[in-house]
Amino acid sequence: MERGCRNSYASGGWGALNDPATRGWHDLKGHGLSGPLNGSWLTNCRRLKRLFFSMLLVLLAGAPSWARSPLAAEVGTFSTLYHERLARVDTIREELERATDKDGDVDDLIALAQVCFIWGDVRATTTEKRLEAYDEGRMAAKRAVKVDPKNAAAHFWYGTNTALWGQTKGVIRSLFLLPTVQGEIQAVLDLDPNFTAVYALAGNVLYEVPALLGGDLRKAEQMFRTGLAQDPNFTGMRVGLAKTLIKQGRILEARRELQAVLDEKTPRNMAEWVMKDTKAARALLQSIR
Repeated sequence: MERGCRNSYASGGWGALNDPATRGWHDLKGHGLSGPLNGSWLTNCRRLKRLFFSMLLVLLAGAPSWARSPLAAEVGTFSTLYHERLARVDTIREELERATDKDGDVDDLIALAQVCFIWGDVRATTTEKRLEAYDEGRMAAKRAVKVDPKNAAAHFWYGTNTALWGQTKGVIRSLFLLPTVQGEIQAVLDLDPNFTAVYALAGNVLYEVPALLGGDLRKAEQMFRTGLAQDPNFTGMRVGLAKTLIKQGRILEARRELQAVLDEKTPRNMAEWVMKDTKAARALLQSIR
């Protein structure tokens, strides 16, 4: 599931060069098998046996898609196209709740955290329901972190849902949870600096938090630009950059970024682009006319 959210909140284009499985295949050269087999037949058999087990470990470590639960695999695809089937957001959340009711697979827990984020954003009709969704999402991600502390996606969704829950709850609660959110952001950056979506989370936190408590527009801009350098099609990241530029009084630059969002032909996440990013871009452009 982790690979499904590195480049956007719900999806994403994952580079094969960063795939643990891909790295593992190249590392097999270290077993002395890059050239022709030499030595006795028995020696070759032993070397092939070691190669087989090395390959097996690589495949297991790489968490191939066919080893994931069907629900988690569906979320990986559905999360970029949910605008076409909004009702499915409701049913897949219910199915993931049942699947994770007791122990729960890590991938399913992360998928539930992601779906709760989507549900809170586009399906909740009241503040109470939004809070409930974000709270369920952060609790699911927290369980995933406990099971797999080195899972960057688990940390990301724990930080994201916690930030949104606190923001929705109010300023005081948001500030109270700030150390938790900052800790999860740092955990993701330490585990996987190529987890692009974390730069959107970090940028928004730095943008929203008062300067006296660590907010910093220049650092926010840096985070958004780092994320866009990794993925220029991440339109939510570009909206965040534009907001930061507006707050700094750099209106012409902000206008270019917002127009780029509207003109984007291949957004990383089509659902986010349709449901949120284009709407935010138009509203911001209207506000700076």
